[in-house]
Amino acid sequence: MPSRLILTDFRNHAALALSPGPGFVVLTGENGAGKTNVLEAVSLLAPGRGLRRAPLAAMARQGGDGGFGVAATVAGDVEVATGALASAPERRLVRVQGATASANTLPEWVTVLWLTPATDRLFVEPAGERRRFLDRLTLALAPSHAMHATRYEAAMRERNRLLTGERHADPDWLSALEARMVEHGTALDTARADTVTLLAERLAAVPAGPFARAGLALVGEAIEPEAFAAALAMGRRRDAAAGRTLVGPHRADLAVTHLDKDQAAALASTGEQKALLLGIVLAHAELVADRTGRAPVLLLDEVAAHLDPTRRAALFDRLAGRGQTWMTGTEPALFDAIGLDATRIEL
Repeated sequence: MPSRLILTDFRNHAALALSPGPGFVVLTGENGAGKTNVLEAVSLLAPGRGLRRAPLAAMARQGGDGGFGVAATVAGDVEVATGALASAPERRLVRVQGATASANTLPEWVTVLWLTPATDRLFVEPAGERRRFLDRLTLALAPSHAMHATRYEAAMRERNRLLTGERHADPDWLSALEARMVEHGTALDTARADTVTLLAERLAAVPAGPFARAGLALVGEAIEPEAFAAALAMGRRRDAAAGRTLVGPHRADLAVTHLDKDQAAALASTGEQKALLLGIVLAHAELVADRTGRAPVLLLDEVAAHLDPTRRAALFDRLAGRGQTWMTGTEPALFDAIGLDATRIEL
């Protein structure tokens, strides 16, 4: 968890230094004060583009030189920094203990999960959004997941480029790319399936309570290496015509149901969908802590404001003592039930 966070020219923050404690970190302030921007900065301590999935150039403060930096102390005394230079605004830089590193190594030091208002539409969005959500959950349990995803996507993009190019593709080079897709695609599918199984078991065991219980299933044909390799080889002409690869783990989906109603999450009410999401994230955070011995950092943007007092109190009770949880809201009174055990920051 971050014990120190420094933002430089990030979004609306020219310079901001915070020293969050180990439990609740409550950010309050008016709309536009930059609360979500701070959460976004923390989310950059994970691989990827953060909780907004924004271009790096959009994160640099307007009026600055075009670059930005996020630095943090995590895992006790590990110094992590990320950002972009004005001379290369779309190239993400990562340093760990002062040495250049890959963003895919960040889960070795800190795990970050988040819920934002935009996540509320997860169950009615295209499958790609649910895959990304599942991959964030999986990454917390399998730190190599980001590496496998990056290499799988790179091999698939190159295969697609060769298949759709004007020149005849070299069959040996296609076979080499497909071998990479099989290797990394199998690892992706296995890690996702393990995560779904473990999380589904934990959710099913949770007694009925203030947060709706979700049933989870990984949708898509299981990746068996020999069969996947054969499908890619035999599907070259079809994929060339389609302009994309039509089989593989990049087409998987996460099916979510409301267990107590035996109803697809997409058909549940808006409030029920929010409760299902919150239940998944809470159960997953507990699962990660049990399996790895390290509680993930949770970022909950504007969650408390959309819960009734009973569910809000239940949320605080469940989060108490589990690790660092960042929460935002416009009204400090929303967090009165937390008590004094919190780092409170007014922006």
